[in-house]
Amino acid sequence: MTKQALFENIRRKRSFLCVGLDTDVRKIPAHLLRSDDPVFEFNRAIIDATAAHCVAYKLNLAFYESLGAQGIRSFERTVACLREGYPDQFVIADAKRGDIGNTSALYARFFFEHTDVDAVTVAPYMGEDSVRPFQAEGRWVILLALTSNRGSQDFQLMRDAGGECLYEKVLKKSQEWADDEQMMYVVGATQGRLFLEIRKHAPRHFLLVPGVGAQGGSLADVCRYGMNEQCGLLVNASRAILYADSTEAYAGEARREAQNIQEEMAGYLSGIAK
Repeated sequence: MTKQALFENIRRKRSFLCVGLDTDVRKIPAHLLRSDDPVFEFNRAIIDATAAHCVAYKLNLAFYESLGAQGIRSFERTVACLREGYPDQFVIADAKRGDIGNTSALYARFFFEHTDVDAVTVAPYMGEDSVRPFQAEGRWVILLALTSNRGSQDFQLMRDAGGECLYEKVLKKSQEWADDEQMMYVVGATQGRLFLEIRKHAPRHFLLVPGVGAQGGSLADVCRYGMNEQCGLLVNASRAILYADSTEAYAGEARREAQNIQEEMAGYLSGIAK
């Protein structure tokens, strides 16, 4: 999916919601456990219920890999479900990969040849050769820049003698590898006004923003400080949508929660997505 196509979806749906399919088999409704693939059955119902209100889905690999081979199968089936039924959705593998070049190439082969996702989240620590294999034609790298977890302060906010933070160095250097048509950045919603600093270095890039809701991030602040002329945001919500209800009515409650978020987002888009 191109950057323009993503923006057109945002404008059409009046939404920049990314639904995080971080599906914990221990939290899904009990009646699904009787099926052969409960994680996939849960995901499929969530997708059917929320697709009208979002423009992207993000699948965190940890939730699937923790289940072994069956979990990988659930991951593959979920991506196939999106590709076949909802081809306008931007599909992200939240894998946080990043290794020497030949190893990264094999990771990329799995995600792009076997599951056909649009983007993979990648850790920048090992540098250019660990990132380039994920820049297959028409695919996106989503590079970790300034994350929402408490430990982000340990390294990402470290300053050099000139006062520049490590995350700023990541933003500046990585733009030598790809432009805003092929690279996004992960910036946690809990970072507040630091979005202004992010935008100084990456004014046109899309930002994948976790941390709204359960982690304490503010959607209003993210939009106030991080939105650009093409929205430039994919704001992720996971637990608030997935586990809005634990009964057989879970999909309907997930739809209502996604719609509530979408309606709030529509207000923030009113000035740019006409």
